Amino acid sequence: VLLRAHGEPPHTYEAARQNNISLIDATCPVVLQLQKRIRNTYQETPGDNNPQIVIYGKKGHAEVNGLVGQTQGNALVIESVDEVDKIDFSRNIYLYSQTTKSLEGFKQIVDEIQHRVAGNVQFSSFDTICRRVANRIPQIKQFAQNHDVILFVCGSKSSNGRILYEECRRVNPLSYLISNETEINLSWFDGKEHIGICGATSTPMWLMNQVKDYLDAHLNA
Repeated sequence: VLLRAHGEPPHTYEAARQNNISLIDATCPVVLQLQKRIRNTYQETPGDNNPQIVIYGKKGHAEVNGLVGQTQGNALVIESVDEVDKIDFSRNIYLYSQTTKSLEGFKQIVDEIQHRVAGNVQFSSFDTICRRVANRIPQIKQFAQNHDVILFVCGSKSSNGRILYEECRRVNPLSYLISNETEINLSWFDGKEHIGICGATSTPMWLMNQVKDYLDAHLNA
């Protein structure tokens, strides 16, 4: 059984062991390190027998499920600063982030918690956002500005893809999210000269080339 890059909770490994299943663990090293940090905080935090782990992430996302699993299912997942009310501000707070969330969203949550936390409560935040995603944002915004139309190619459930696509659309409203060339509407390009094709960190180059070949064949016919 191959474990994909998002990672898995501990019970997946235990189920494999009990059933004599061989695993090929392709979990991203960044995610593995984050799992370890959360597990250590949950199990070994000095002077805190019941640490409150808060994860900024998308509920039900595969990576988040693996992170929550490091706390025996006890971590609190919040998706935005609007959900900060769910935190128990009478207990110590340890904030982590899904690796593909936005830096801006994380900073908003940190600021809001710091504003609310009482003097006798410890608040620790850990910026665990992958810079392979975050560092691409300025470049992808510039790319979107330099083209009339943007085709952003990625899976519909890609978390980092959604973040990068929204950054494109923020600077260029004529940005379209597609999974492959079959979702292209040729009317998007009427009167346009410069078309940009980009994608998520996990989008394979062959897929973006496939989209390019489709445009070459249909727009130049």
